[in-house]
Amino acid sequence: MRKQDMNRDWIATAKTLSQALPYMQRYADATVVIKLGGHAMGSDEAMDEFARDVTLMRQVGVNPVIVHGGGPMINAMLKRLNIQSEFVDGQRVTDEATMEVVEMVLSGLVNARIVQAISEQGGRAVGLSGKDSGLIVCEHEDPRLGLVGRPTRVNPRILRDMADKGIIPVIAPLGMGDGGETFNINGDTAAGAIAAALKADRLLLLTDVAGVKNAEGEVLTELTAAQIREMVADGTIAGGMIPKTVTALDALEGGVRAAVILDGRAPNACLLELFTEHGAGSIIRQG
Repeated sequence: MRKQDMNRDWIATAKTLSQALPYMQRYADATVVIKLGGHAMGSDEAMDEFARDVTLMRQVGVNPVIVHGGGPMINAMLKRLNIQSEFVDGQRVTDEATMEVVEMVLSGLVNARIVQAISEQGGRAVGLSGKDSGLIVCEHEDPRLGLVGRPTRVNPRILRDMADKGIIPVIAPLGMGDGGETFNINGDTAAGAIAAALKADRLLLLTDVAGVKNAEGEVLTELTAAQIREMVADGTIAGGMIPKTVTALDALEGGVRAAVILDGRAPNACLLELFTEHGAGSIIRQG
């Protein structure tokens, strides 16, 4: 009989799993909407890690809903097809030609890649877009931007049906207008609207920064909606962090329990946030 040596790493792993138990119990049957983008989509290794984490979440009773972006892939395809873009105030105008590429990339290439990654980890995932089953109905965000939409109605029934069957929805941020037109939606905005419609326990916004920082550059781990508004007003929160915090505040107003701006560069970021004491980003509550 071979003697089994107790490796310290094994012991540490077992201790970590044991310490995660109360958090697993806390999130059992909870809905967690995850906006996937940035670093987590930047390589096959990062995608595999994310897929493994999401599959584990589903395995322990969490109901993850994934909304993904795809801006860099869209830009690459537009360049490859030599489609020129116009910009208004720094934002791309989505005309009909651009919209065809957006839908092809988001609903096709990107969505399928995420679904496949989850399937390879043993999870059950189904890809869809906000156009499917009337999930997201939109109006024009700004007529100058063309087919860029703002969600006005979200019907989450199909997502609840999937959760009941143990299926992980993977959603491309597209929507349908009342006239049948297709709209491109900002990924964060789509995730926030879906989270509000589901009254999700958590909205996790994966980013390529450590979280919300104060004026001294320190990451703040817990904030209230009122503090976020003050920091936007005094310029502490600026640039690309503004639309993410606006999405978080809108989600809270819609009934989401808490929103987290999460460092997607951190290994196993979603698991760290949900199943450990210290988390991995800035959590925002209504206060």
